[in-house]
Amino acid sequence: MIVNIQKLSAVSDYLLICGADSERQVQAISYAIEDGLKKKGERALGVEGVTEGRWALMDYNDVVVHIFLEPVRTFYDLEGLWAEAPMTEVKDKVKKAVSGGKPVAIKARAEKPGAIKARAKPKARAKKTGAES
Repeated sequence: MIVNIQKLSAVSDYLLICGADSERQVQAISYAIEDGLKKKGERALGVEGVTEGRWALMDYNDVVVHIFLEPVRTFYDLEGLWAEAPMTEVKDKVKKAVSGGKPVAIKARAEKPGAIKARAKPKARAKKTGAES
């Protein structure tokens, strides 16, 4: 789920929230995101919780990634917390590949046009004042 919090938060513009079926899968998703963004020259400002594998948080300034073990995602319900924010659901799609001459289904993330990218240079984080509320 992509949550657009630009108008609701001065800390970040987007949340990327996803779930995993195991602690190892939380770790694998985190490592894949980190490796993919490193190849594009992006580095996280901070990464927490990957070792434990229940809730990994990756801060890329404008985009904060939350990778949850499914029961933990349900418990914290970030989508409910940010219910007033516009949300875009990103579904898995199945790609076919050939392995040893046999077709194999491979799950891959659906990509949307204009996908969210972390900015190369972090923007200054403005603090909210009483006048902005």
